[in-house]
Amino acid sequence: MDGEPVIGPLDGGQTLVATAKRTVREVASSELLCGENELFIRHGDELYRLKLTRNGKLILQK
Repeated sequence: MDGEPVIGPLDGGQTLVATAKRTVREVASSELLCGENELFIRHGDELYRLKLTRNGKLILQK
């Protein structure tokens, strides 16, 4: 997202970033994980697992 104008910070460490078509909300992974190494995300009827690895990478699994 380099070079895109930042609209402004939100509560909870989130930022709004303007793109050519829409404004996209940016959220720090630490805000999602809340100190844990994984969380589950429900999307429709599916459940996904977001995991933080020992190397600091994120993995999204179905």
